[in-house]
Amino acid sequence: MGSVGFVSPQSMRFNEPLPLQSGAWLTDYTLVYETYGTLNADRSNAVLVCHALNASHHVAGEYADQPNSIGWWDNLVGPGKPLDTNRFFVIGVNNPGSCFGSTGPMHLNPGTGRPYGADFPVVTVEDWVDAQARLVQRLGITQLAAVLGGSLGGMQALAWTLRYPARLRHCMAVATAPNLSAQNIAFNEVARRAIVTDPDFHGGHFYAHGVIPKRGLRVARMIGHITYLSDDSMEAKFGRALRDSELGYTTQDIEFQIESYLRYQGDKFSEYFDANTYLLITRALDYFDPAHACGDDLTTAFKAARGNKFLIVSFTTDWRFSPARSREIVKALVDNRIGLSYAEIDAPHGHDAFLLEDPRYHGVMRAYFERIAAEELA
Repeated sequence: MGSVGFVSPQSMRFNEPLPLQSGAWLTDYTLVYETYGTLNADRSNAVLVCHALNASHHVAGEYADQPNSIGWWDNLVGPGKPLDTNRFFVIGVNNPGSCFGSTGPMHLNPGTGRPYGADFPVVTVEDWVDAQARLVQRLGITQLAAVLGGSLGGMQALAWTLRYPARLRHCMAVATAPNLSAQNIAFNEVARRAIVTDPDFHGGHFYAHGVIPKRGLRVARMIGHITYLSDDSMEAKFGRALRDSELGYTTQDIEFQIESYLRYQGDKFSEYFDANTYLLITRALDYFDPAHACGDDLTTAFKAARGNKFLIVSFTTDWRFSPARSREIVKALVDNRIGLSYAEIDAPHGHDAFLLEDPRYHGVMRAYFERIAAEELA
């Protein structure tokens, strides 16, 4: 197995306005993307990879001028890897509202000449899929072999089957859910309040003040990171280990290794992620609920996807998007007699398992892509 090597981001500008679910429009916007592998002659081997909350278009490979810039799913995507770039043409797109190059809150609002900040329109999973569909069409691809995503990316993959069912053949949704539970919305709200109550937030227009609401971002990331790990994995990695040899008997300083780890993750996150983007993306998570328009009947919602085939993957210790939520999707697909494979992986890592190199999980992914290649690309 090898790496895709050095890669370069590309950008595509769109002058035609993008209508959003909120009723607003995004005008004159740019999407940043990367591609890996080669598009075959009949353009049938393209796989779109949708990113999760804090990821981007940079799925695999690395940048020549940036050490340690390995793509976030590099263990899955590349020559000889489960998503084999010797066979498939892989596309990673950065969604509107992000802070990694595509038009977002840090960009200039053409109506004011100043950064959008908090004035960037609220976006949804469906809006992102509409933007991705435009980019895929511009690339000359009329039908994707598959759309793949984990977590929030899995929601986008599901939305593709409901909005553009004829434009993909397979949906691969990993560690995801048909909507967020009240508990998940609650976690997102606490994280958002940490950001908006930071004195450096300035109502979302902190760019004009030359500051960053790092304190809020740190806390938001710490909250989120706890939900990505299982209790078992956290216990195995940290337990009650102290940072120093003796207790300091302090309420302010770090005592336990887990505290040190969370502060490190929060500090790192606050250095590269945009606060307004965090608010937008967590809200998109909250809003995703394809059954809502169908009387809260998920089976009715998935009638639109009858022409697609599905792979649904969950992890036993993922308590944020538990296997029970994946089984809701499975039931809706079975009720519609839609072809699917379902794998429930007994992995100890929690929600983050979809990013890791568990051999059973990667075996499932490899087998499914090999089946696509054998049946459809021969």
